[in-house]
Amino acid sequence: MDNILSIITFLPLVAAAILALFLRGDDAAAQNNAKWLALIATSVTFLISLFLIAQFDPADTGFQFVEERDWLLGLKYKMGVDGISILFVMLTTFLMPITILSCWGVTDRVKEYMIAFLALETLMLGVFCALDMILFYLFFEGGLIPMFLIIGIWGGANRIYAAFKFFLYTFIGSVLMLVAMIAMYMDAGTTDIPTLLTHNFGTESFHLLGIHVVGGMQTLLWVAFFASFAVKMPMWPVHTWLPDAHVQAPTAGSVVLAAILLKMGGYGFLRFSLPMFPVASDLLAPLVLWMSAIAIVYTSLVALAQEDMKKLIAYSSVAHMGYVTAGIFAANQQGIDGAIFQMISHGFISGALFLCVGVIYDRMHTREIDAYGGLVNRMPAYALIFMLFTMANVGLPGTSGFVGEFLTLMGIFQVNTWVAAFATTGVILSAAYALWLYRRVVMGELIKESLKSITDMTPRERFIFAPLVVMTILLGVYPSLVTDVIGPSVAALIAEHQTALAEYPGALTQIVESTGH
Repeated sequence: MDNILSIITFLPLVAAAILALFLRGDDAAAQNNAKWLALIATSVTFLISLFLIAQFDPADTGFQFVEERDWLLGLKYKMGVDGISILFVMLTTFLMPITILSCWGVTDRVKEYMIAFLALETLMLGVFCALDMILFYLFFEGGLIPMFLIIGIWGGANRIYAAFKFFLYTFIGSVLMLVAMIAMYMDAGTTDIPTLLTHNFGTESFHLLGIHVVGGMQTLLWVAFFASFAVKMPMWPVHTWLPDAHVQAPTAGSVVLAAILLKMGGYGFLRFSLPMFPVASDLLAPLVLWMSAIAIVYTSLVALAQEDMKKLIAYSSVAHMGYVTAGIFAANQQGIDGAIFQMISHGFISGALFLCVGVIYDRMHTREIDAYGGLVNRMPAYALIFMLFTMANVGLPGTSGFVGEFLTLMGIFQVNTWVAAFATTGVILSAAYALWLYRRVVMGELIKESLKSITDMTPRERFIFAPLVVMTILLGVYPSLVTDVIGPSVAALIAEHQTALAEYPGALTQIVESTGH
């Protein structure tokens, strides 16, 4: 099918335009129509993406389904996917119908709410499909707007503060990336990503404002991209916007934020930082590894001190993204395989955990851990589902959470045993905060009067969790579903990375002389 990536990417936006132009009124019928149209559009998008993955050839490490045409002001509209990006496309299309279903109880400005999520899906898919640097930037930054509105309009009591904090953190980081992209265009003469992947950016050291810049232009470009992607992940210490955003966002907003939006940072590292700036990546890898290890341990300890369920899960997300960044910059097969697997797995698990919080928040209108206890007595089905995803979050063997963490730690161990040992303590800490949360919310006697009439999950809620349960267990027992798709592309990325490093003996000599290592 020609233009299949454009169809997948823009179909949700077309549905959003239909909603905006043709749906009138705000009565129950109009609200219902808005929800159904959004659900149908996201479901059809997912079904078309199944055709995409069925036609995809993992053995071909180049970009497939490439579309290219002239666009505005001499810029190119170019789309394509490889073994790394296609799974993020699948993750996005898989989760969006589930997200829409979770919005079924929303009654405030439903049409606008659905439009925001449909537009957001288009922008997220565009990030993973774009093969032009400027197109990537437009999609990457465009995603800020609907998420800003989702938090700022449909969020909690402090939603305005959280929305602006989210927007400013991510936007300011991305300004540096835009400057770097302009510099790359001036140096390479193109914004085409496949061409830029083969371009040799300068590594000649120089002085800037009295600072000796080892690795030259590559280092400056790497730092500029790192500023954007590290905030998006988010990495410690620029992670503070995430807990506020999660706590204030509506349940569906938290699901998309944790399951998909955070993955854009990791995808950016794999698409830009590692292949385009190999010398800078190699030079600064120890810094990233230690930052990641600190994030894993520090945010796990912070999670132990939380009283709000959403905040605890948000800090858990930062810790799990620490494994991702460490795995990516380990720059070996196990590390990068594990990082991508962890991102896919985290999409299912974290999305499900935020949905678990949403189930009891819809009934009790509080996320305070102390407000609950003994839910297993009234909500056995909920207790079972929550237990599964708690165990997956801990990394229990047999769940997808185990595979990603194990692979990344193997990859890190090959590069730096001290970082690997330090990061491994995060596995113990994650068990501590996750089981602590589960015990306090679900186990024990049902003492609180307010909980004695609480009802178990509805058929709609069980239907929402079913595909997430299937994928979490399926990937846990059969990880080849992911590793067979990403393996050849990751192997090619690593081979090109090593070849690029070998072609820069002068730069590496300068680094050795400058650092004394």
